[in-house]
Amino acid sequence: MNKELITIQAMKYGNRLHYEWNTMLLEKTDTHIFVLSERGRQLHHYTRGKTFICDHWTIEFFSFDSWYTVSADVADGKIFQYYCNINQPAVWNGNTVSYVDLDLDFVQRNNIWKVVDEDEFAVNSVELSYPPDLVERARVELKSLQQRVENRQFPFDGTIERFIEAIPGRGGVEN
Repeated sequence: MNKELITIQAMKYGNRLHYEWNTMLLEKTDTHIFVLSERGRQLHHYTRGKTFICDHWTIEFFSFDSWYTVSADVADGKIFQYYCNINQPAVWNGNTVSYVDLDLDFVQRNNIWKVVDEDEFAVNSVELSYPPDLVERARVELKSLQQRVENRQFPFDGTIERFIEAIPGRGGVEN
C-alpha cells in the first residue's frame, strides 16, 4: 500500500494531548479526510500513560467542519463496530490531524447504537471548565449525529464501506 502516513492526535479541552496514532491517508477533501489504520498499530494513550495495540483494521473519518469523528472496525471484509466521538472540528497541520474530544460518544456494537461516556462528559465539563455554550453545542451535535446515522446520511450512506477494498488481504479478512 503506497499511502501517505499521517498522525492523528486526540486532544482534551485546553489542547492537552490525550492519545495519538499513525495512519494512512485514503482521501482528503476541503471538508474531511478518510484514513486507514492497520491492525497491530500502536495507540499512545497519554492520559492513561499506556500504549495499546489495536486488534483490527479501522476506516476512520475526520471532518474539518462537523463536530464528530467516525471509526469503523473491520474484520472478515465487513464493518462490525462503529465508534463516533463528539468533538470540535478536526484541524490539518502539516502531516498531523488533531481534534478536541468532548467525551460524548455514540457507538454501535452488536448492531445496537447507544450513547456512552455521558458520565465522563459531566465530570470533564466541570474539571476542564467547558463553557456553557460548548456543553450545549456538544449535546446538539450528538443529537445531529444520531439523526445522521438513523437517516443513513454521509458518511453512513455506504461511503465508509467503499474503503474496505483498500485493506490488504481481501478487505480485512483475518488471516
